[in-house]
Amino acid sequence: MVRQSGRITSTIKEQVYRILKHEISTGELAQGQWLQEKELAKRLDVSRSPIREALLMLAADGLVVEYPNKGVFVRTFSEHDIEEIYDMRVMMESYAILNSQAHLRDESRKELGDYRKKFEAFHAADDLDSYIEVDNALHYLLIRLSGNSLLVQSYLKLNAIVQQFRMYSLITKQRFDESVNEHTGVIDGILTGALQKAIDTNHKHLLLAKDKIIDYLRNTDDVAEALSRRRSAQLHRG
Repeated sequence: MVRQSGRITSTIKEQVYRILKHEISTGELAQGQWLQEKELAKRLDVSRSPIREALLMLAADGLVVEYPNKGVFVRTFSEHDIEEIYDMRVMMESYAILNSQAHLRDESRKELGDYRKKFEAFHAADDLDSYIEVDNALHYLLIRLSGNSLLVQSYLKLNAIVQQFRMYSLITKQRFDESVNEHTGVIDGILTGALQKAIDTNHKHLLLAKDKIIDYLRNTDDVAEALSRRRSAQLHRG
């Protein structure tokens, strides 16, 4: 998958890092899974050195944990971890929305309007995967509108952790329906200058998402089955 021929080691390391990060964020590499250097090197067709370096980068992101004399494992998140992560998101995104007007240009207004249309279209089509992509893009735009580069850097690290849980925060039809109203409400609030309304709506949205993720951690098998049924229904409709 990753070729060493004609490439410098740092490039290979970055490619491996991106691949493994994506596999963790999509759940292809499950929480608690042992990441064996030899096995990963064989699968990705690279030497063990870039694997080792990529795992160090993932550890710095908080996505994997190294246990002495045991190895490196995909990080397992507790309910307390999720509480802390979403407390941080509330603080970050509330600050970003509050400061958004000073950085709201024609381009970002258009971007927000496009996201609004996409939320409604993907919700109407029950296209959960595309909806989640727009969800991720909107929240990243909110952070960028803060104009604070340190906040952007901190959010990117936090978002790498959150990404693997987004699917489970929208597992029920009721939550999916609520979410589209929340997202469009946040967008409308920013575009019209009703910032406190946007902050309050986004706060509610994040707390409800957090609760659903905690439900997933408590009932992994039940939620996985519900997700499987939903996937099957989407494929049937397709």
